[in-house]
Amino acid sequence: MILGCLALNASFEPLTMVPMRRALRLVIDGKAEIVEADPDRVVRSERLTMPRPAVIRLTKFIHVPRRFRRQVTNTFLFARDRYRCQYCGRTQAELRPRESLTRDHLVPLSRGGSNDWSNVVTACSPCNTRKSNRLPSEIGMHPMTHPVEPHFVHLSWAVRRLTPTQARYIRLFYGAEVLHQIEELEGKHKT
Repeated sequence: MILGCLALNASFEPLTMVPMRRALRLVIDGKAEIVEADPDRVVRSERLTMPRPAVIRLTKFIHVPRRFRRQVTNTFLFARDRYRCQYCGRTQAELRPRESLTRDHLVPLSRGGSNDWSNVVTACSPCNTRKSNRLPSEIGMHPMTHPVEPHFVHLSWAVRRLTPTQARYIRLFYGAEVLHQIEELEGKHKT
């Protein structure tokens, strides 16, 4: 069963997942058209019967800024770092019951650091406590990967579930490599 609907721009660029009610409203108002539908389901109202949309396309092009900046949230940070502590390498599934993944600032906020993508990494609570408010070079704890701002596509899809039909449009527009990375993130999130 399809829970959400993939919304494409008029250019077929994947934009976001929208709730089914929103997708239906866009189609009924003529602001979108159904590109792919769930073959086994229909939506009925008093006066209307239509296939349940899986993918819709907006009829008018919506400009999306090329440099789409997203505020750092733990959800997207953990997805970017593949739910793995960047110091000891343990995944969320490998942590003990009282341990958890946390946000660590390479240059601590107390020492003038910022809360942006290039200064934060995922750390398990023991590593974050051990590092405290020191710089990585002061304690010899260096992250496994260099933190960078992820491409907005990775942020947008990092915590979403795509059906095979919806995934086809991600592959078509962004390529198989981006789809593979998103599927990898989804697999890591399930564990």
